[in-house]
Parts: sequence; C-alpha cells; structure tokens
Amino acid sequence: MSEEQQTAWPVLETRGTPEPGALADILELASAAQDSDGNPPLSEQTLVDLRSADADPGALAVFTTYADDGGSDTGSGRWLAGVAVLVSDTPGGPGVLEMVVHPNYRNQGVGTALATAVQGAADARPAAWSHGNHEAAVELAARFGYRPVRDLWKMRLSRSALQESLPEPVLPEGVTLRAFVPGQDEQAWLAVNAAAFAHHPEQGGMSLSDLQARMQEDWFDPDGFLLAVDGDGGILGFHWTKVHPGTAGHPAIGEVYVVGVSPRAQGMGLGKALTIAGIEHLHRAGLDAVMLYVDADNTAAVALYQRLGFVRWDQDVMYAPA
Repeated sequence: MSEEQQTAWPVLETRGTPEPGALADILELASAAQDSDGNPPLSEQTLVDLRSADADPGALAVFTTYADDGGSDTGSGRWLAGVAVLVSDTPGGPGVLEMVVHPNYRNQGVGTALATAVQGAADARPAAWSHGNHEAAVELAARFGYRPVRDLWKMRLSRSALQESLPEPVLPEGVTLRAFVPGQDEQAWLAVNAAAFAHHPEQGGMSLSDLQARMQEDWFDPDGFLLAVDGDGGILGFHWTKVHPGTAGHPAIGEVYVVGVSPRAQGMGLGKALTIAGIEHLHRAGLDAVMLYVDADNTAAVALYQRLGFVRWDQDVMYAPA
C-alpha cells in the first residue's frame, strides 16, 4: 500500500514518561525495527528519557499509533505500528524528533501520520534524526520541507581484516590507566567530560542522573571504562567502551563509546593512546568487530580512525527545517 493509499492512522500524544504498557510496546517496536534494519532506531539518550520516572512533561512528548489487526505480547491488545518521540532540552523548545515505524506497517502512511501530528503539536518545528538514513526517511524529510544538516558516520574495525596489529598505546610520562570505580569517580569524571566536550552539548551536558542511568544498563562494565590519571590521581582523559549483544543472528560488537581528553592534557597524544587501549580491551573480551560514531566533518578524528583501520560502515543524518 502506498502513502497515497493509506488508511487512517489516529495518533495519540502523551506527555512525560509513558505508562509501563506503552513503554513495553515502544521497546518491542524498537527491537523489531533494529532486527529488520540493523540500526537502533532510537538514540540511547531517548531511551533513557523514556524510562525516566520523572521525565518533564514539557520536555518529552510521545506520539503513538496502533493497528487493530492483532494482539501485542505486552497486553495492550493492539500492535504499535509507529512511534515518534520528541525530546526538548527545555520545556517548549523545538527539540529533536526520532520516529520508528514497525516493519509490518511501512509504506502504509504511518510515518506521514506521525510527522503530521508532531508538526501540529509542536510550538516550533524540531530537528529530526534518521538512523541509517533509509530511503523512506529521505523521502519523508523532503515531503515535510527538511534538509540534512549533520552527517554522523558509523565506522567499523574488524580485527580479522587488519593487515597488521594495532600499535601499542603509548601513554605520556607519569600517566597510567585504571578502571572507573563506581561510587568514587562520578563527579570527577563529569567535570572532565564537561571540559573535554564544552563544544559538544550532547555529550558535554551529561548530568549525574544521565551517568547513573547508563551505569544501571545491562551493558555497563566499569572494567571497560578506562581512565587515564596523573601521578596525583587526577583524571586526564578516558575511553568508555560498550558492548552491544548479538541480536537476530548478528554477532556482538564492541563500541568506542566515547573518548575524551581534558583540555589540560591536549597535545600529549593521549587521545590516540586511549583509543587503542579501549580497542585492545574489547579484543581481549573476544570481540572481533568494533564500531564508533564520528561526525563526518571532524576530519582529524576521521583521519585517526582510518589510520587505525576503521572504515565507513553506515550513517545517521540529522535533518532540520529548510
């Protein structure tokens, strides 16, 4: 069925944290989409916001549409055909939109219905992420007058494809590596992270509650959260790694989750050493493949990763109103 042949898709808007049944439906839909597309359709921060018990109703809006042709395993009595999540940094701000359509209900007007509902409810037109930038997302963005404004590359390193071993990580004199210690390092790490990513509000603005939410996730492993410290124990930089479990026949994959260096340690080669140390940690854990995200216009970082053997694998694209 084409978009022109669409049936009516009534859209329900809710504010703040979804009810448990609705949240279960959203997570089930996201899992089905990831299995089909090979990309997680919702960002990690969006998932954190959806699960937050005290999400601000003025900063989190969820738009859902259900199909009445079957039952959901989560007990809602219907299948969730699509969801759009609008997250704003401040109540009433334009925010950022992420949208997912169940693989069984694509090309039936679900995306158009959700986008129309968001456009009618928002005070200002939001930016929107397309994870994987599939053809349907490109077409929908054009139809609603959006243009690409940010290109986030996914790059991948396969140990079996390396022509030669990675170089040894060379730490500056007096600098050592140790694992993050929960209950001890949170505040010091947040300060270094904020300084290292002062130019990057998505990462640099991480709060203690954001950090704690990630520490409660199943994937969190303090042994894979590497800190570079000086002789006095001060944190100079870090490499936080992550492991994505295998799903739908795809093997587990490691991630260079985030690498940061304090401004006072810039120019010491610490970023490269931390990157290699984290990759080696993931390899020792038995993971053949390692991936990362990097902005396409960050030429210095892209060049470093390419020298280490990473190749472009996929992309996420942010769209904004033209």
